[in-house]
Formats: sequence, C-alpha cells, structure tokens
Amino acid sequence: MSVNASSFIETDEQKELRAAVSKLGERYSYVDYVLPKARRGEPLTELWNEAGKLGFLGVNLPEEYGGGGAGIYELALVQEELAAQGAGLLLVVVSPAICGTIIGKYGTEEQKAEWIPGLADGSKIMAFGITEADAGSNSHQIGTTARRDGADWILRGNKIFISGVDQADAVLIVARTEDHKTGRLKPALFIVPADAEGFVKQPMEMDIVEPDHQFTLFLDDVRLPAEALVGSEDAALMQLFSGLNPERILGAAMAIGMGRYAVNAAVAYAKERTVWKTPIGAHQGIAHPLAQVKIELELAKLMMQKAAALYDSGDDFGAAEAANMAKYAAAEASIKALDQAIQTHGGAGLTKEYGLAAMLGAARIARVAPVSREMILNFVSQHSLGLPRSY
Repeated sequence: MSVNASSFIETDEQKELRAAVSKLGERYSYVDYVLPKARRGEPLTELWNEAGKLGFLGVNLPEEYGGGGAGIYELALVQEELAAQGAGLLLVVVSPAICGTIIGKYGTEEQKAEWIPGLADGSKIMAFGITEADAGSNSHQIGTTARRDGADWILRGNKIFISGVDQADAVLIVARTEDHKTGRLKPALFIVPADAEGFVKQPMEMDIVEPDHQFTLFLDDVRLPAEALVGSEDAALMQLFSGLNPERILGAAMAIGMGRYAVNAAVAYAKERTVWKTPIGAHQGIAHPLAQVKIELELAKLMMQKAAALYDSGDDFGAAEAANMAKYAAAEASIKALDQAIQTHGGAGLTKEYGLAAMLGAARIARVAPVSREMILNFVSQHSLGLPRSY
C-alpha cells in the first residue's frame, strides 16, 4: 500500500505561496505595525486589504467566483506564515475559512455570486455567530430561533464573543428552526446584514491586546428574506460542521505561527545576549527548552497538515478528529513557546519593546476558543478512544 506524502512534502506552488506570504508579513511587522494597532484597538486594515489584493485571503474559495481554487491546506499555510511574522489575521479564520467555505459548498448560485468574490479579495467580510451565553458552541442547545412569516424569516435571540462584527458586512448566524413534525428545534444558517433592522451590536470589554473586537449580538425580531437561508434548513448540522473543522485548522495555524514567532525572537536574543563573554544560547538551560518547544510546534504542525489534507480530500470524520487534535496541540505548544521566549529574554521579555507578554495573552485564547481544551479531550475520549460519553 503506497503512502500519500502530499501532507508532508509541499509542492513548489505551496512553497512559493509560503515565501510570498512571509514576505508580506515581514512588511507588516509585529513590533512596528501589528502591536501599535492592537494597542489602539484598530483593525489591521492595510494588511487585510493587501493580502486580499494578492489573492491570499481567498486561496481556498472556488476559482469560478474569484477564489484561488485551492484548499484549506493553502489557507492554513497563509495564516501560519502571517502569524509567524506576528501578523496573523483573526478574521481569516472567520470570513474565508468558515463563511466562505459554507457558502461555497451549500450556498445558492446567487449567494455565491454575491459573496464569494468579495470574501476572496477581502472587499467583503462576513463574521460568524454561533456562541451563546447559555450554550457555548453547543449547536444542540442554541436558543436563537428562526420562524417563518410568509416567505420571510424572523430571527430572535442573542450571541456572545462574536469577532470582528464592526468590520463585517454581514454575520452568518446559526439559529434554530422548528420541525413541526417532531416539535424539535434544529440548526439553520442565515446571512444577516450588519445594518439589518433589529440587529444590535454591543462591544465587549476584553482584557487582552488584540486588533479585533468581540461583540454581544441581539436579534430582536430581525426580518430576513427567504434567500437569507444558506443551504437546506433540514441539513444545517452537516453544513455547520463543514465550517467548524476549517475553523479549528485555521486556529491551529495561527497558534503555530505565533509559536514560531516566539521561538525565532528567543533564538535571536539568545544569540546576541552575552553574559560572562558567552552568548546565553550556548547554555543548555536556555537552549534545551527552546529546542523542546521547536519540536512540539513541528509535531503540532504535522497534525494540522494532516487535518487540512483530510478535510480537502473529503474525509469529514478523519478531519474532525485531526482538526481537534491539531488545535489542542498547537495551543499548548504556542503558549509554551511564548512563555519560554519571555523567560529567555528575562526582564526584557516583559517590556513593551518586544511585545511578547501581549502576544502571550493572545496565544492563550487558543486554549479556550474556538473550542476549549476540555471539549477536545471529551471528543477524543468518546470518538477516538471509544469511552462512554461524559456529558
């Protein structure tokens, strides 16, 4: 039986894409561009626009609608290389990865024509609204409802921790329709324009340094036309997870990139910083922890590549398992890398000059979102190990 090495040996085109994205990230450096923007609470608009014009944001979207026609593997590659320069884009996880993927797979021709070209070149942004205060990301417990009123839909409910709504043209909202045959509520997806009547956006006060803001959303009988529904109201759970697996993969890519940034910063400092006429990087107390996090980041990257390759090949269950594992491993390795980079710098690691402490706060998000470490362990316990369900 032959082994497909495509997940581990990249094509010339993929290597060229990495190099081009890395070059872009170098021009929008963390210390000179990203961190000052983040401290002012300003989005990375210039970087986003240029990445869109270069075709990086839409590499995974259908070619016939202006995308690159590649896969989630390539989009994860873009995210990783940007993040490795300290310039990861959170909305890449949301707009092209989740929303673009779902619309590309399940949207009508009209929805594809209206949204995908803009999502691909960055001129349009779509946020994603699933999380609720009482349900988290548990789509079985979502309380936002969608009921028919003639040909229209009426949405009522609320969402929490929704990223980038202030930058978005619309939000892909996960609501629940009622199955009149069973009386049960089931999930469905709706495109809600950002300026829809009855749609209220309230910023959340976060205690991390990030350029993108989080919002609480209130939908007070928001009226939508029939064409706002994405895909089938009877198959939305499957459609929903076609976007959640890319979310986990792209989240892993961003975490791995931040970890790479941290290790590179620490190595550069350890080569230059001299104590008693010797660079501190010559000491095993400095070198070995950095070598360890390098290994752990590379292992996480391999799982991310596996997850992306499985997803792009159409293996939904295999992709779900690998995507969860990749997101878990990437978060742990990224946090460890940032912590060790700060330790390598000593007191300098806590200064504004290097910005590593601020990045550690951002990296810490990956242990919580888009799915918590504990829920990933629940998934692996049940689905990978076959243990009884604990919740």
